[in-house]
Amino acid sequence: MKNYTITVNGNVYDVTVEETGSTPSVAAPKRAAAAAPAAAKSAASAGAGSVKIEAGAAGKVFKIEKNVGDSVKKGDTVLVLEIMKMETPVVAPEDGTVASVDVAVGDAVESGALLATLN
Repeated sequence: MKNYTITVNGNVYDVTVEETGSTPSVAAPKRAAAAAPAAAKSAASAGAGSVKIEAGAAGKVFKIEKNVGDSVKKGDTVLVLEIMKMETPVVAPEDGTVASVDVAVGDAVESGALLATLN
């Protein structure tokens, strides 16, 4: 088995290729399966607050620091994304109260995806 990272239209996928006989078979991309639940969850609770917090880059939700109802100051970490194997904090753009958290730990997110909202 060989592991490869490929990029298609700006989306990064980790794939595993297993060579069996003369025809290689390709396992499903890990990220494609995880993206669907995140999209469904975002659609269900999107727009709860007036200030959107969006992903600056594609990654995976590593940790959620604040919950709905928590007060935040500008610059406070709301959640942490794992982007290219690095933990990257996502901070509040202004003072407010967390109105919604639209992702869960382990969700794959695309650049620009809605992560949370503030009031």
